This record gives sequence, structure tokens and C-alpha cells, in this order.
Amino acid sequence: MFTLEIDGTAVAVINGDEETARDLFTCDGFKSDIRSMTSSGTPLWNGTSELKVRPATEDEVEIFEDALAEDDGSGDFEADPHHADAEAGDAEDEADIVFLVDIDEEDEEDDALDA
Repeated sequence: MFTLEIDGTAVAVINGDEETARDLFTCDGFKSDIRSMTSSGTPLWNGTSELKVRPATEDEVEIFEDALAEDDGSGDFEADPHHADAEAGDAEDEADIVFLVDIDEEDEEDDALDA
């Protein structure tokens, strides 16, 4: 497993090999996503900081495994239009990503704008 680190903060873990992790964490679609996603009102990525991909620590692997074990599959999964061209039936290329930081809900962001 590999971790995406931004400015010294572990942001996400992926259960793929290093090539898969680098490809996904540095693709334009993912970069666009992490620029628009916030944690405590701050964007996950400012668009200029280095996106460091490194082997996951034991603690990060445990968080990843716990998150997947708790996932009942009933979440708000939405297909990412940035990856719509990927081959749908290629199960070997599938990888799971778990964010290690709390992601703000869109409703929270809307409430903050209304205040």
C-alpha cells in the first residue's frame, strides 16, 4: 500500500502497487478532486505543493483496513467523470482509496458560505 503525502500530511492511502498509486494520485482528475475537496475548510491541495507518494506506514495500513471493514457498500459512490474512459471490466486495475483526513461534507461547505 502507498500513501499520498502533501506538505508533510498523510492525505490518502491506496491498496495498489507503486505504479498504480503514482498514476492515480498524480492524474489530472484526482488532482482536480483534491483541489476542490476540503478538510476543516482548507483545500487538501493548493495546486502547487509536491504530491509525495511513499510506502504506507503500519498505522496507515491499519486505518485503511479498518475503513474498508466498516464500509457496507451503501455510501454515496459517484462515478468519476475524469475516469470515464477507463475500461469498465478491468478488475485488476481497481484500487481502493481511503482518505486519512476528515473530508468536509458539501452541506458543511454550503452552510459556511451562508454564514
